[in-house]
Amino acid sequence: MLKKLSLATVSAVALASGAFAAGDAGHTHDVDFSYEGPFGTYDQNQLQRGLKIYTEVCSSCHGLKFVPLRTLADEGGPALPEDQMKAYATAFPINDELSNPQLFDKDLEEYRTLKPTDNFPALYSANAPDLSLMAKARAGFHGPLGSGINQLMKGIGGAEYIASLMTGYTGEEKEEAGTTFYENTAFPGGWISMAPPLYGEDVDFADGHSNELHHEAEDVAAFLRWTAEPHQDARKRTGFVAVFFLVILTVLLYLTNKRIWAPIKRKD
Repeated sequence: MLKKLSLATVSAVALASGAFAAGDAGHTHDVDFSYEGPFGTYDQNQLQRGLKIYTEVCSSCHGLKFVPLRTLADEGGPALPEDQMKAYATAFPINDELSNPQLFDKDLEEYRTLKPTDNFPALYSANAPDLSLMAKARAGFHGPLGSGINQLMKGIGGAEYIASLMTGYTGEEKEEAGTTFYENTAFPGGWISMAPPLYGEDVDFADGHSNELHHEAEDVAAFLRWTAEPHQDARKRTGFVAVFFLVILTVLLYLTNKRIWAPIKRKD
């Protein structure tokens, strides 16, 4: 595991910077995530699996500095039991102390343990991007000449891009200017300086779900979609209520209009 994590630190910043060798746009495959569509919602079990992958594989290199730890217990998210969420917060390591001065206890002269009211700690020492909003920062689907027309049917596809990137490594490598590049069918240009972070069977899931590479990739991509859009389910419910009342209001206004103008129309 340590070997895999160290590989990820080599040049993971490429995921955020978008730096790539000259070439065509990468291929993003569509994934049927549970949250898609007007009636879709996050899969709680999938989010918990994605959290486990992030914790055990990704967290040594990538931070989630915009995500409050307490939200791991929220409905519509991983929905961890309150005691598990608190235990998770207490046990989560601070891998980059210099990037988290707010956690330094001047009285104890040491960095304190995290509390549920804290966000995930920032992490810059590995030169890797923060993943809090990565699923919104990346677009998986575009269109002719970058028009974005494909997004009308498939959405932006940030999570699909992440899943495709995790599974897009071909095993081919090359070295240029002292940097090792890895061939990846999803990355624009075809070569990325981030080594494969997932290989399959990296973690074991409590629910017995498959830990094959494409399942792990989809689970962590769904989790990162939730970190970027944690209130999506609540917004959808609010939207349905608003549309319902708008329909009722439209009907009432139509009937009122008919009643007001009916006598005048009869005179005509």
